[in-house]
Amino acid sequence: MKVAHYLRASIAAAVATIVLKTAAWWLTGSVGLLSDAMESFVNLAAAVFALAMVTIAHAPADEDHPFGHGKAEYFSSGFEGLLILGAALAILWAAVQRLLLPEPLDRLGLGVALSMVSSAINGGVAWMLLRAAREHDSIALEADGRHLMTDVWTSIGVAAGVLLVPLTGWWWLDPLLAIAVALNITREAWGLLRRSIDGLMDRALSEAEQAAIRRVLAEHVREGIRFDHLRTRRAARDKFCQFHMHVPGRWSLWLAASRRAAVERALSQAVPGLKVTIELLPQSVEPAGLQETQEQA
Repeated sequence: MKVAHYLRASIAAAVATIVLKTAAWWLTGSVGLLSDAMESFVNLAAAVFALAMVTIAHAPADEDHPFGHGKAEYFSSGFEGLLILGAALAILWAAVQRLLLPEPLDRLGLGVALSMVSSAINGGVAWMLLRAAREHDSIALEADGRHLMTDVWTSIGVAAGVLLVPLTGWWWLDPLLAIAVALNITREAWGLLRRSIDGLMDRALSEAEQAAIRRVLAEHVREGIRFDHLRTRRAARDKFCQFHMHVPGRWSLWLAASRRAAVERALSQAVPGLKVTIELLPQSVEPAGLQETQEQA
């Protein structure tokens, strides 16, 4: 199943939960349930944008984008973070108004039941998205899945709190729950924005992946071969590494190239999906640009 298919399922779930949660709010008049419904609109917009960005990210490399379009997924998670932040501000505004002018709640049983049905839908889709995110190494799926899972726990908390309102007579509890929802999803928004910015700034591969690369290189240090200036980066699901491979100056180009190919194959097996760039150099030679940088330092 492709990444886009999972996001289409997320869009369908968002539409269903919008209907259910909006009905729950309309029946009860609860601003807490309203805040829950507003987050479902965010889910829908985020899933649609994620689908568009994933489609772009999976497009093949072209003349203008020779390294591919993988970073488009970071725009997806960043956009989702901004949407969540906007929803949080809107929820806070509505909650403060209700806190100042409290109103009684109606038909809570049916309203909460509709909210729980929507939570069950979101929970199933979130589990599916997070599992697919690990399988496809997709930050867009992970962002959408984590957001939906946050929505599930938010809905459960809001429903429990709303049911306590008529039991306690604390009408201010409903808008207070909405404020708590807003603060919680603000935290989620910040996490998504931070990860998106981090990815767009060419973050290195994980420690485990870098350790696997170094182990492979250490296994090939022989017959005068040495490696230096290893650099790695990640662009969503795409992984890159580049380094210098120094070989004896007396070697033929064919021999040096064949040893380089062996290193590339070993790295591809150690880190699946890794795109490797190896610059061949004689043992005692460094690129002119690198030498100038070292001298300036």
